[in-house]
Amino acid sequence: MLPVYAIATHMASGMGNGAVAHWQGICTGKTGITRNNDAALDAQPFMAARITPQLWQAIQSQTFSAQQLSPFEQLAAYSASRAIEESEILRGSTDTVFILATTKGNIELLDTVPDDRLLLHNSAKCIAAHLGITTTPVVISHACVSGVIALQHAARLLRSGQYKHAVVTGADRFSRFVLSGFRSFQAISDEPCRPFDAARKGITLGEGAGTIVLTTQKTDHAQAQILSGATSNDANHISGPSRTGEELASAISRAVKAAGIKPAQIDMISAHGTATLYNDEMEAKAFDLAGLIHAPVHSFKGYIGHTLGAAGMLESIMILESMKHQMLIPSAGFEDLGVPKALNVTRSLQPAAISYALKTASGFGGCNAVIIWKKE
Repeated sequence: MLPVYAIATHMASGMGNGAVAHWQGICTGKTGITRNNDAALDAQPFMAARITPQLWQAIQSQTFSAQQLSPFEQLAAYSASRAIEESEILRGSTDTVFILATTKGNIELLDTVPDDRLLLHNSAKCIAAHLGITTTPVVISHACVSGVIALQHAARLLRSGQYKHAVVTGADRFSRFVLSGFRSFQAISDEPCRPFDAARKGITLGEGAGTIVLTTQKTDHAQAQILSGATSNDANHISGPSRTGEELASAISRAVKAAGIKPAQIDMISAHGTATLYNDEMEAKAFDLAGLIHAPVHSFKGYIGHTLGAAGMLESIMILESMKHQMLIPSAGFEDLGVPKALNVTRSLQPAAISYALKTASGFGGCNAVIIWKKE
């Protein structure tokens, strides 16, 4: 089986621009979550991790084109362009595919543009054209597991020999539509989210884009390999996750087996960790069932909020940074364990030998996706 390597990354969120800026934020205890007063989005104040006006100005100035990309498309194109520049792959090559992961796309333009402008495959085509990628792009829109599944799909395409390189971008914007939707579930916290904590109150939303360039051609830029991945579905409820964690545990166990390793070899878990009551409980039970109760675990959502379709990409990029620095990421907002299993939640930035890392994601409709990374 052909190995698949990550050779370049870029990320933009309310926490900053680029993986280095995000890592520096972790080291200094910074988060991108702030209190917002914006009547155009909500009549009451809300916590969110939103991209700063300064970064938006940089994004827009570098993605201006005759194609008139929407803000969502500009965000995705900016991140992909920065990662491509770092990777030095040929944009016009027929060996390269662009994969876009998102949940909402241009949903904020729902009442202002023709319907075909809202179709995700049209957004993907516009972004790919801006990037100079000539092959037909792929869209993965599968609730909040979109980013992780996009990485899985990219690895399959590369291993099949269809392409040598994949530019995988996850992006979603903060919007009134998204905020009102989560408010209707009474899932929005009035303080920065606190994944796995006993005092957690719910989700903090965010926005951002992340890109990982994957290739089957090992170079000096290789950061990590995608070893394996798996998916499952709870078949439990349209929005509520499994009460037992068995389905996520099944996906984890299948991915571990496919990677050719044992559960004890997982050195770190980047959890979905939304800070809702049921998600965090479900994940804790799943990690216990999968034999991973020993592994240091964190959620990155305490830094950048829940970025929906971008979450799996942004959080995977931070796995790569964690592996590079051989440091565990503290789970921001965590103080006291508030889940039914004794998770090993990371409280502070600390050195560790990290060779294998697990990324989990879960979403509406009961979907679960996992991926295992191996350090190069």
